[in-house]
Amino acid sequence: MSRSVRAGLGGVWVRGPVPVGGAVLAPNHHSWWDGYVLREAALWAGSDFAVLMGARQLSRFPFLRRVGAVRVDEVRAGVKRARVGWLVVFPEGAVQPAGPLRAMQPGAAWIAGAAGVPLVPVALRVVMRGAQAPEAFVRFGWPVAGPDLNDALHRELAALDADLLDSDPETPPAGYLRAVPGRASRSERVDLPSRLLSWITGDRG
Repeated sequence: MSRSVRAGLGGVWVRGPVPVGGAVLAPNHHSWWDGYVLREAALWAGSDFAVLMGARQLSRFPFLRRVGAVRVDEVRAGVKRARVGWLVVFPEGAVQPAGPLRAMQPGAAWIAGAAGVPLVPVALRVVMRGAQAPEAFVRFGWPVAGPDLNDALHRELAALDADLLDSDPETPPAGYLRAVPGRASRSERVDLPSRLLSWITGDRG
């Protein structure tokens, strides 16, 4: 999974209060990459990682249990995992078309309450910008109560979209840290020898 992220994406960038210890993360779900990206962010943050998955998806990819996948009906296991690390619960359920949030289910809030851990809204986008490969951006919000999750996630997603819209497409938005390096664009690889040559010849521009 780590190799897939580093080879397939231009990097993973994060912003906001990164959870420490047990937490239920409630992100939007608009990309195939979402679970992979959040696992890499958890590794970067030094947190255990688990994610709720539908029974059909997990039966197709049973090896994902080895990296933290928990079937959606294994509620007790989910509560236990949330107490020791990040448990990702997608309130929208299955992957949805990119854009605004779809109807959200109450499972993330219920598990956070049962586990006694923070419920964290997380905005997530995997987008094509100025690089050759898509880039992943994760914006963590402050913990919220269950009834406030819908509004909080809408706010974080709108803020992330605004950050991307207002930034230079060839540089990360202000305030985002690179958690995971990724695939360099061909233009960056081609430009490196020319920069080295300029340094050797003393032509610094």
